[in-house]
Amino acid sequence: MKAKRVTGMLLASALALSLFTGCGSGSSENEGGTKEFTAFYAVPGAEINDDNEIQQIIAEKTGVKVDETWLTGQTASEAVGTLIAGGDYPDFIDGGDAMGQLYEAGALVPLDDYLDDYPNIKAYYTDEEWNKLRRDDGHIYWIQQFQNVKGEEKATTHNDEAFWIQTRVLEWAGYPEVNTLDEYFDLLESYMEANPTMEDGTENIAYTILCEDWRYYCLENAPQFLDGYPNDGSVIVDPDELKVIDYNTTDTAKRYFQKLNEEYKKGYVDPESFTQTYDEYIAKLSTGRVLGMVDQWWDFAYNVNDSLKQQGLDEKGCSYVPLPITIDEGIKNQWHCSGGVMNSGSGLAITTSCKDVEGALQFIDDLLSQDIHNLRFWGVEGVDYEVNDDGLFYRTEEQRKQAADTAYKASHLCSYSYFPNYKGTSDDGINANWPDDQPDEFFDSLNSAVQRCFKAYGAETYVDMLGTNETPGPWYPMYSFSGTMTTSTPGGVAWTKMGEIKHEYLPRTVMANDFESEWNTYMKAYEGCNPQDFLDEMQAELDRRMKEAAKFE
Repeated sequence: MKAKRVTGMLLASALALSLFTGCGSGSSENEGGTKEFTAFYAVPGAEINDDNEIQQIIAEKTGVKVDETWLTGQTASEAVGTLIAGGDYPDFIDGGDAMGQLYEAGALVPLDDYLDDYPNIKAYYTDEEWNKLRRDDGHIYWIQQFQNVKGEEKATTHNDEAFWIQTRVLEWAGYPEVNTLDEYFDLLESYMEANPTMEDGTENIAYTILCEDWRYYCLENAPQFLDGYPNDGSVIVDPDELKVIDYNTTDTAKRYFQKLNEEYKKGYVDPESFTQTYDEYIAKLSTGRVLGMVDQWWDFAYNVNDSLKQQGLDEKGCSYVPLPITIDEGIKNQWHCSGGVMNSGSGLAITTSCKDVEGALQFIDDLLSQDIHNLRFWGVEGVDYEVNDDGLFYRTEEQRKQAADTAYKASHLCSYSYFPNYKGTSDDGINANWPDDQPDEFFDSLNSAVQRCFKAYGAETYVDMLGTNETPGPWYPMYSFSGTMTTSTPGGVAWTKMGEIKHEYLPRTVMANDFESEWNTYMKAYEGCNPQDFLDEMQAELDRRMKEAAKFE
């Protein structure tokens, strides 16, 4: 999936070893009786202050505090590789798309024999869902912590991938129907011709692309959606034939990259697209000058939206909404699927360096209790939110501003975001588990530009902008398997090579003077990766998942 950057690993080792020094010492107890664990997540993230107020409240209630560290200056594979080489781990870990490496290294504790002792953890998934997390040795090693829906689903935000566009573009054009790839870029072009700069003279950017490391999905996987399929991530699954299809070689894939090539040559694709880092990309979006891009909401919105709000750029139409883009008219889009999506290929694990596995699991169990969950995502009653006479949670405008303030978040808020959590509805049957899923709170928190946009399209939420589809089948999503592949199998070798070739050649195809020639060169190099080995293993996994699902019918 990613290039094996041996040199990068060697250069980063000193930094990583200093970062993880002491991680494997296991839990410790400070003078106040609070047990302290360590955690590492192989994704970039914002660290909170040592004296964070809600973290302290959670510590008082649970007797546990977790020192969390995040990925800096490395890929997930590099960071995890360094840990494996040293043999010393934090207590908790989410290795991202390097979880397979941790599993193969024997670095993780099997959780099977513990689950019955922790009711909140046990209830987090059904038996069928827990079964999906089993590895090939029959054991469960991690808990997938995201997109778990409790009670009634209250999805207001499309947390997934889409073609995003700023509301100012849609408002300027009179809120037109934009359903195809050509219509999307035609609109961006028209707006740029009429509005080359922002009010302060800053030059607008029509379209940018994030290509760094694993996030190059922002460039490469749109063809599956453009053909009307949901996010299986690494392949298309024909739901009738139950066969995998390679979206990299479809006619739609060629048309999509040819369109990007045309837009690049016209000057509408950001020339920094193929060199910018994730941090540079987020900083660029935060200026408000980027009109559109493909990305996952969770990858950009939580940083960018707060920044736009603090600058007042949200009210000027710089917030993003998703559009139901397909390659041609008449194709039903499946950008959004209802229900939680379990990525069984990664999650939160407890490592063999942890000296108190029971204590670590008890903390996870406590975090899933409703009162602690409310603290994590709503905050402190009377400080971060209010409760009306009907028991409904809401925020004042001042509280919303606080929740978006970087300094306030670091000093006060503590969501333990990479521990298991729930979407959906609270145990009280009234409130959403997350503020942005509370219907009234969600709409009141929107800036006026997004509110006008929703009204124009007859929408009440981001989800309404796309429409909702049922989860396609028990195999879904297939990326939860490809994300665990290593070079220990022919399919894993092919998958790694395919990623390397796409990283190398797709930017070239977008920037090429002669697209047809460059595309043919790319296809030849791609076929040299033996993608059929990968497809065969994906098909075998699809067949296995269908067979396992049949056991629970």
